[in-house]
Amino acid sequence: MSTVKVGEFNLLRVDRKVDFGFYMDDGEEGILLPKRFVPSGLQVGDTISVFVYHDSDNRLIATTQEPLAVVGDIAALKVVSVTRQGAFLDWGLMKDLFVPVSQQLSTMRIGGKYLVKLYIDAQTGRVAATEKIDKQISNDVLTVKEGDKVKVQVYRESELGYVVIVNGVHQGLVYKNEVFTHLHIGQYIEEAFVKKIREANKLDIGIGKQGVEKLTGDQSTIVRLLKMHKGFLPYHDKSSPDDIYAFFGMSKKAFKMSVGILYKAKLITIEEEGIRLAEEAPIEQTPQ
Repeated sequence: MSTVKVGEFNLLRVDRKVDFGFYMDDGEEGILLPKRFVPSGLQVGDTISVFVYHDSDNRLIATTQEPLAVVGDIAALKVVSVTRQGAFLDWGLMKDLFVPVSQQLSTMRIGGKYLVKLYIDAQTGRVAATEKIDKQISNDVLTVKEGDKVKVQVYRESELGYVVIVNGVHQGLVYKNEVFTHLHIGQYIEEAFVKKIREANKLDIGIGKQGVEKLTGDQSTIVRLLKMHKGFLPYHDKSSPDDIYAFFGMSKKAFKMSVGILYKAKLITIEEEGIRLAEEAPIEQTPQ
């Protein structure tokens, strides 16, 4: 019985050579690796990594080409042709990837890029793709909490902003008024964080670094010194420039500007006698 995984890379042994390529050992009749994909110097008995999928005649075929995505991946792929039955996407192989009409959110158009997830069709056993990724991700049981660093992928644009896939398993929202650059469908963002968890486990996502990780040198210095002095420092806008420079190593102007930024970011509170580190400030992420 074959243990080959369709739509994935498999380590297979070369079983025999023929005029048009090599047959890879799959425990049954073998899977053809066409001559044009045979690496130089390949011999019978060698073991190599090949990607396995179905050709146009529904036969399993092996290739040393690298697809743009494998089964289980979510990727933004370009439509190269459309039929009544569905659309075909370029995924980097000789045979294009099929998206049935039933698996499309809206009518796909030639030249458009769409975010899809690759899966094995239960009826045909072939690799196919679906645009209905909502079924593949869930916020029922969250694996993240507020303040966590996450990686996200842009799923689609909404009225409020951009719907993103969080760590490959959850759905979140990045608000438009918090994005200062263009985001495109399928884009991976390595630096993001969970800003807030709302009702029904809805996730608000921030792009970039958060809290004190975003601070300039002067702002980080103030937070670091607050940590060193039990969260409180007796300095404020009425303190003398000499005292501020002697303690913080910065001008009074720089001090006031930094304090203002920290206050707006809710990292500190301003009291009559000085400044205090806010309880919700992510102290553990303060640059040392």
